[in-house]
Amino acid sequence: MQNKRAGTGKGKAPFFTTHPSRADTFTESVIREMTRLALKHNAINLAQGFPDFPCPPGLKTAACEAVKDDINQYAITWGAKDLREALARRVKTFNRMTFNPETEITVTCGSTEAMMASMLAIIQPGDEVVVPEPFYENYGPDAQISGAAPRYVPLTDDLSIDEEKWKSVFSKKTRAIIINTPNNPTGKVFSKQELSFIADLCIEHNAVAITDEIYEHIVYDGHKHVSIGSLPGMEDRTITIGSFSKTYSVTGWRVGYALADAALTDRIRKIHDFLTVGAPAPLQRACVAALDLPESYYKELAMEYDRKRQILYKGLKKAGFACELPEGAYYLYTDISSFGMSDTDFARHLVETAGVAAVPGSSFYANGGETKLRFTFSKKDETLQEACKRLETL
Repeated sequence: MQNKRAGTGKGKAPFFTTHPSRADTFTESVIREMTRLALKHNAINLAQGFPDFPCPPGLKTAACEAVKDDINQYAITWGAKDLREALARRVKTFNRMTFNPETEITVTCGSTEAMMASMLAIIQPGDEVVVPEPFYENYGPDAQISGAAPRYVPLTDDLSIDEEKWKSVFSKKTRAIIINTPNNPTGKVFSKQELSFIADLCIEHNAVAITDEIYEHIVYDGHKHVSIGSLPGMEDRTITIGSFSKTYSVTGWRVGYALADAALTDRIRKIHDFLTVGAPAPLQRACVAALDLPESYYKELAMEYDRKRQILYKGLKKAGFACELPEGAYYLYTDISSFGMSDTDFARHLVETAGVAAVPGSSFYANGGETKLRFTFSKKDETLQEACKRLETL
């Protein structure tokens, strides 16, 4: 007898539901799609933001030792106690925020889960979430999955805030705003003055600021990272999201965290528990070792990425791309208007003919971005130099 299970044939099984799903309102990740295309064409992957160089040796040793020490079963759902305590110390020193590790810190499966758990924890269907654009591609779908209506508000051409436009998107329906600083894809670092303006809007409209700060240690040219949760009046209305992925070059470990006051954390932990139960236990132990690294590590990290930033910037400019040096993070956001192709067509052209993968700009907008491409410089110097060489063929 022929197997007629749903999904095994080219057509829909007769009993397959015709009801719409939240998944019908957005596409799969364009960034991960470009990685698959890069692998297919043996291209240099400057699309997905992961390093092609190793993490600090001490972290690898700590991870191996944790497995050898049989730290292989479930940790406490909201995170191993030693990691939460280490996070509390680090955040107090660097971010100027104080959290009780027992009631206000949740360790998650990467910052992606931290964002999704936070959204589900505070959103009711019909709420609105303000999303500045361009935005990291997850934020729009996160709002839709949680049942919220995203309200997009653009940054200006020079990446500053048009205060009147931002005021206009806040309303009595606004439940939250998503802030990403340093920003992916643009590299913008929000100033204390800009964050104070956003904080005032949140306080006025009783909204929560969900702030993604995973690039907090990767800033350049004297820019300073400021956590909006450290500003007056934001202590109990901010969810600060972080991750070990970018700072310590361990994107595959999937260990992140959400910091919030006890009332918000109680809700986040409930959602987190039923989403993933907990983050990988041996890697949580290794992340404690990461937080014990000296301050010199963070200075050297920024210096190394500054060097890589300059390599790719010069190569892109030489190849005819219009771009500015980013203030933070590890991406270059380029204008491709002069090439006369749409972002998706040009991205595919680059992979297939030049052997370099980038991300189409439209994946960072609800509508727009067709004249943009994003490149990452989170790669070895020789990888970036080879990519620049290939781009010269344009």
